[in-house]
Amino acid sequence: MITDSRHLGLSVAAVLGAALIWSSSFAVTKVALAEIPPMTLGALRFVLAAFILGVAVHAGPDRRRLPSPRERLFIGLAGLLGITAYFALENVGVDLASASDATLIVAAYPVLTLVLSGRAEFSPVRLTGMLLAVAGVCLVVRGNGTHSLWGDAFLIAGGVAWAAYNVLARRDRSGASPIVVTYYQTLAGAGGFVLLSLSEVDRWRVPGGANVLRIAFLAGLCSVAGFLLYNHGLRRLEASVAVNLLNVVPVAGLGWAVVLAGERLTLVQVLGGAVVIAGVTLGLRSRRRLE
Repeated sequence: MITDSRHLGLSVAAVLGAALIWSSSFAVTKVALAEIPPMTLGALRFVLAAFILGVAVHAGPDRRRLPSPRERLFIGLAGLLGITAYFALENVGVDLASASDATLIVAAYPVLTLVLSGRAEFSPVRLTGMLLAVAGVCLVVRGNGTHSLWGDAFLIAGGVAWAAYNVLARRDRSGASPIVVTYYQTLAGAGGFVLLSLSEVDRWRVPGGANVLRIAFLAGLCSVAGFLLYNHGLRRLEASVAVNLLNVVPVAGLGWAVVLAGERLTLVQVLGGAVVIAGVTLGLRSRRRLE
């Protein structure tokens, strides 16, 4: 019993660790975007992440159980949607808006994913949660200037891309391990970003030392370590529990936005964030019955 409790505690700690890492990505991205164009930043981040994952896959025990070329094509299509499309929209959104806006709007993504995947059970409680999450997002974007509203629109569009990615990724029948699937998704996503980054050639500059570290952080920790921690936690936690633990992302993300990006939070933002989190919690309340 003690051993089971210990393993459960480690699993919860792993998911929370992933959430804390992911919550910092918006603020780190916001600072890096001051020097690096959004598509170029995505290319640098995911090319490095693909290299790290590639070394792990080809040097590890999974190298003999790689998906077939046809399966890799399907996985790659999911990667173009979940990595290239989603993070391109996110990077542009963070560039135009604020890291705190991004953190709060992304908090509504789990509910949006449930709706678009057709897995949402529209009970009164769940419907109330979804409406609360939408109302919270509206509070977050309320009163912003046109420049920031465009950023918020890109972030919301990113949520649609993320939801579509989840629908597609669930159809993967390759049987490959999570790290192998993530590697091929990241490889395809990195390729997509490289192509997009060519539109920013005239803005390319050698990044400063601080931004090199930020790119390494986004690639090594946010794109690789965070994923591995999260999947370690999923071994002993139900998916519904893990998703609810990720609600710490918007809370911690606001702190990172203040500390790393030097942003100031308004009372409306804090209120909107609280409403989003409350809505997401209600919206996911009956998820266990859907797993």
